Amino acid sequence: MLISSSFFGDLIALLVTASVVVIGYYKWRYQYWRKRNVQYLEPRIPFGNVGGPSSREHISLTVKRLYDEIKSRGWKHGGIYLLVSPALLVVDLDLLKKIMTKDFQYFTDRGFYHNEKGDPLSAHLFNLNGTKWRNLRTKLTPTFTSGKMRMMFQTLVSCEVGMRKKIEHESERRAPIDIKEVLGCFTTDIIGSCAFGLDCKTFEEENSPFREYGRKFFTRSLSRRVKRLIANNFETLARVLDIVLIPKDISKFFMKIVKDTVEYREQKKVVRNDFMQLLIDMKNKHDDDGTTFTIEEIAAQSFVFFIAGFETSSTTMTFALYELAKHQDMQDRLRKEIREVLAKHHDQVTYDAILEMKYMNQVIDEALRKYPPAALIPRKCVEDYRIPGTDVVIEKGTSLVIPILAIHHDEEYYPEPDKFDPERFSEENKSSRHSYAHIPFGEGPRICIGMRFGLMQTKVGLTTLLRNFKFTVNEKTKEPLQMNPTSLILSAQGEIWLDAHKIS
Repeated sequence: MLISSSFFGDLIALLVTASVVVIGYYKWRYQYWRKRNVQYLEPRIPFGNVGGPSSREHISLTVKRLYDEIKSRGWKHGGIYLLVSPALLVVDLDLLKKIMTKDFQYFTDRGFYHNEKGDPLSAHLFNLNGTKWRNLRTKLTPTFTSGKMRMMFQTLVSCEVGMRKKIEHESERRAPIDIKEVLGCFTTDIIGSCAFGLDCKTFEEENSPFREYGRKFFTRSLSRRVKRLIANNFETLARVLDIVLIPKDISKFFMKIVKDTVEYREQKKVVRNDFMQLLIDMKNKHDDDGTTFTIEEIAAQSFVFFIAGFETSSTTMTFALYELAKHQDMQDRLRKEIREVLAKHHDQVTYDAILEMKYMNQVIDEALRKYPPAALIPRKCVEDYRIPGTDVVIEKGTSLVIPILAIHHDEEYYPEPDKFDPERFSEENKSSRHSYAHIPFGEGPRICIGMRFGLMQTKVGLTTLLRNFKFTVNEKTKEPLQMNPTSLILSAQGEIWLDAHKIS
């Protein structure tokens, strides 16, 4: 069947018209900051000031370049565009402190898309907004007090056996070690035990489902990146399309784990001092309005605790060990501290012993500075806010970008920012810097609720490994390190391979 030339003419006319409409829409949207007399960086169609879903650069590094440009112009903040959405990139730390703490009531929300009905695991504490977030945060906070950390400590320490045996085995074989994979198994076992009361057996079972699904969540295909792009920029459209960001098989697995765990504990009357028990108690207690915690809500909070807990801590330990493997003097100094402190505690890894390790804190803080897992944090303005001392009004619904990696690499606060130097976090040096120059866990009321837990498992992991092994960088590691552009959190492209040498 022949297609008439008039059809092609109509098609071309339609495409031209659509292109004109789309370009006109972009140009209209890109007038937002200019009309409000806010200094801004010129965007480019179609992705504004950032890369698209196929970008070869992690978004935090793109934002760092924007941060550097804004700061070089002497601005305290600057308007940018995320696709077509206007956002304010904050550079001034005093303003940042007001936004995150003093004037937090204007910026309570993160603005992440979540779909409670179609994608119930997405409705967790990290994503929730407004009153729902505040009420849930209040209920969950008791789980992460220092007292609860102390109660969970021995459960956590018991998970180091499998990791130590794995490293010892690879050391005897003189085989290079994919250190991120080993540490990912270690933190998966910890979270599985402390959150679900389950033995994930990641070192015994090569294809442990907890490890497989955890790894899959952080492996983002192009289609998942496109969905997230739509969801974060066109929320109404995303809800109409009922977009689901968490793959169905991951949701099905975690929902079943939670349902089976809750059912078993309630039927057998099992009570444990862990995260899951707090959620079960919330489920069985009526709020003032008569509502109770649903099984879907339990699953969502368990899911984010698992996902955030295992990946961020394993990444932090990976980067810390990599840097220590490159700086043997620092590694020796930390090993000496570990052994001296443990000697005072009968060579046992205890909660109090971990607290005494000052240089350990400095090493971790410097790793979190150079490689912050949450490399940037979004906020959404929930009520019109006038920036103090200016005529600039941030309108309700406007997004803000808090550029953590860029701040952590700012030469004003950290000379030679690419250099790994734990001495930056001596008490004297810390006190001389702005308190918001180091915010790897965020700050203010929305500071990471699991910060204590994450630091605790990081310290236990590093203590276990460094007291028993010396690490060097294997030639399989591609240097200089490149950051994975598709990762949700900041992580190295490819693997970091280390050699482990058993020491007495």
